Amino acid sequence: MKSVTVNVEDNTAWVQAGATLGEVYYSIANMSRTLAFPAGLCPTVGFGGHLSGGGYGVLLRKFGLAADNILDAHLVDVNGKILDKNSMGEDLFWAIRGGGGASFGVILAWKINLVVVPETLTIFSVSRTLEQNATKLIHRWQYIAPKLDEDLYIGVLLRNANPDQDGKRTIQASFDCFFLGGVDKLLPLMQKEFPELGLVKEDCREVSWIESELSFYGGQSLDILLNRTYLYKAKYKIKSDFVKQPISESTLEGIWERFLKEDVNVPSMLLNPYGGKMSEISEYDIPFPHRVGIIFSIEYQVGWQEEGTVAAKRHINWIRELYQYMTPYVSKNPREAYLNYRDLDIGVNNEGNTSYANASIWGTKYFKNNFNRLVYVKTLVDPGNFFKNEQSIPPVS
Repeated sequence: MKSVTVNVEDNTAWVQAGATLGEVYYSIANMSRTLAFPAGLCPTVGFGGHLSGGGYGVLLRKFGLAADNILDAHLVDVNGKILDKNSMGEDLFWAIRGGGGASFGVILAWKINLVVVPETLTIFSVSRTLEQNATKLIHRWQYIAPKLDEDLYIGVLLRNANPDQDGKRTIQASFDCFFLGGVDKLLPLMQKEFPELGLVKEDCREVSWIESELSFYGGQSLDILLNRTYLYKAKYKIKSDFVKQPISESTLEGIWERFLKEDVNVPSMLLNPYGGKMSEISEYDIPFPHRVGIIFSIEYQVGWQEEGTVAAKRHINWIRELYQYMTPYVSKNPREAYLNYRDLDIGVNNEGNTSYANASIWGTKYFKNNFNRLVYVKTLVDPGNFFKNEQSIPPVS
């Protein structure tokens, strides 16, 4: 269930649902260094679930989501029949591309569109601490990153930095860039759009697309993409948000106060810029609705190594408090969330008593108005609710 068949004649691939992102990238790279797929950076993520929830990566501003690039699928329905795009029909094919495939059947394989990228990309990771003006840089980044050329992605990773020699704790912001082009084109673009970062040529590295993906693991050999074992063994909790208006410097400083609490180990926030292709695709094209008007998304994460419920509760309470603090500064009515950062805090189905009213509490956060169409499709293809979980789409009962 993890085979990958790449066709360089028509720039497509069939990928079985059990493959990982790393295995897909490895297979593409073995066939071509100028074909790519716009999905996530972590190579051990499962391909089947990644696509069925949307799936984003550093190419989203140029090519959209992974789910935007699905051409066909093979699915086992509630009656045990294997369906493809034509036999499942338009509604079901729409639903599984970002609506969570596990609500509707068993995804066996995806046919995907491979995108053409240049031979040379440029990457950089420039870090700044609070003492190096990180707050003002992040504040400025919010106005710049969503409006940049769609070939340029600059995300920001926020985390605690190691204490300095005096034991003072601080926050580090890493500005991580993936640019579809050479450094000689990137530098003048950065000097024009984001001179405050102070980027110089020595910060940059020219690579192929597959080498940019390998940078997640520090630039090791291609074979590392075949390793299905996640390297980081911490427990963790994730939450998500979507931002429509820039966050003030004083609000950012409130985040820093919470990050620097002594009782949490590995907190982080990933700020992922939108704009470009993401603003061109209608929120109704697929179930993933977070498009026009979003300037960036947030992934909140906290990890811990300690065993037992005391440590778990401490860290989970910390991320919940941060999430609560952010309430006034993120999307509203609904407060939007990303399905692939599954968050049971926002609501779950009642065991044995799934209802539209109950599910709509979390369903509208993930899907906005697309939730109603997903319920319609569920009722059409699985009225008995055979395929269900804590946050599956319910049928109309």
